Amino acid sequence: MNFFDNDLTTIHHQLVTKELTSYDLTQQTLAALKETDQQIGAFLTLNEEQALAAAKAVDEEGIDPDNLLAGIPIAIKDNIMTKGLRTTAASKILANFTPVYDATVMKKIYANDMIVIGKTNMDEFAMGGSTENSAFKITKNPWDTTKVPGGSSGGSAAAVAAGMVPFALGSDTGGSIRQPASFTGVVGMKPTYGRISRWGLIAFGSSLDQIGPFARNIKDNAALLNILVGKDEHDGTSVDGYPADFTANLTAGVKGMRIGLPKEYLGAGVQKEVKQAILAAADKYRELGATVDEVSLPHSKYGVAAYYIISSSEASSNLQRFDGIRYGVRSKDARNLNDVYVRSRTEGFGPEVKRRIMLGMYSLSAGYYDAYFKKATQVRTLMQQDFTNIFKDHDLILGPVAPTTAYGIGEDSDDPLTMYAGDVLSVPVNMAGLPGLSLPAGFASGLPIGMQLIGKPFAEATLYQAGYAFEQATDFHQQTPTLGGK
Repeated sequence: MNFFDNDLTTIHHQLVTKELTSYDLTQQTLAALKETDQQIGAFLTLNEEQALAAAKAVDEEGIDPDNLLAGIPIAIKDNIMTKGLRTTAASKILANFTPVYDATVMKKIYANDMIVIGKTNMDEFAMGGSTENSAFKITKNPWDTTKVPGGSSGGSAAAVAAGMVPFALGSDTGGSIRQPASFTGVVGMKPTYGRISRWGLIAFGSSLDQIGPFARNIKDNAALLNILVGKDEHDGTSVDGYPADFTANLTAGVKGMRIGLPKEYLGAGVQKEVKQAILAAADKYRELGATVDEVSLPHSKYGVAAYYIISSSEASSNLQRFDGIRYGVRSKDARNLNDVYVRSRTEGFGPEVKRRIMLGMYSLSAGYYDAYFKKATQVRTLMQQDFTNIFKDHDLILGPVAPTTAYGIGEDSDDPLTMYAGDVLSVPVNMAGLPGLSLPAGFASGLPIGMQLIGKPFAEATLYQAGYAFEQATDFHQQTPTLGGK
């Protein structure tokens, strides 16, 4: 099975007509994956035995003609709980952890008879933008294996980009779905905060985290989001209502839409080729009948600083549970209770996680809470107001996902401030709780450029509609890396 040439509709037809069985598809996927992943390093754990057993059971039951996703392989980011399947969040402190329950999204995956192939690599506890912060391996970009795939969901993005799987799940706290989708030339959706239950997602920043799908094209991505959304009694922040078939209006086009192009998103620091690709995309939308005009997000320049204060503060609270006692790795050198806490966390957490815990504890401390955390939440409100003002008379916002294309492995890993600055275009979406879609919009020196569409709360259908119109008018999504089959 070549996932570059066969979209979801094609594979589903073959499964329904029994030209192909889910068992054969799973076998082929695993065989090709093992070969390709030697060069990419996208997976931390394979689910081979269980995946084949699940595929066999789906075949015996018969493929439901109305269920596009039945029998289809999917990869899962390693911070999403999978019962009986090792889940590490790419951290040494969880190296031996096997969950006893499934995340809500996993229950939905299984209910739709999808086949879980394995767990993908990531930045430890989702803290990073390059997948270089994993405790176990560095994932490489399929377009150029000297480059990073982005992060923190780099393993999931690389697995789809390299043609190893047609789908993957990731999580997005400050751009961790959209930025790797941009770097690897695939489609990534960060849904509205609350659209998808976070129950079973290992928490980083609880007011920012959101699970979302990766796929090779808009239609397939929308089909996967269809089954993931909805209210969950386990997650008080999840939202009921807003029912939608995200594939229903894909062909409606963008005629009459008004799209905003923030001047701040094309300023200093944005790579020349990235800026040119976004301006060309704006022209394409004009050709397709939309109005594109310049808008302003004046408080976006404070986004990175405010984001890292808020996310690190929430992380310092969330990561208190990893104490070497209840689950995970415990230091072998601990001699007393204090030793268990201190040594287990010292040995188990990587340098980036420690850095953010310290930053968070500092921001929340008695002497600095008002100066830092409280101020950051006020900036967050101003950023939300900026978006609200634009959406009074605009349907969408258009811009780049990241200031540059994928950079070299090791290039910025010793410079945290440079790494953090790379999030300047993606974090505002999480700060405002809005949906954001990344899709291919060009190339620079053989590396993909991602375009970001930002919508009103719960306007994912509109994002897909606009994304599909652009996708059908261009061929960027049809380009594939040399590695993985072409």
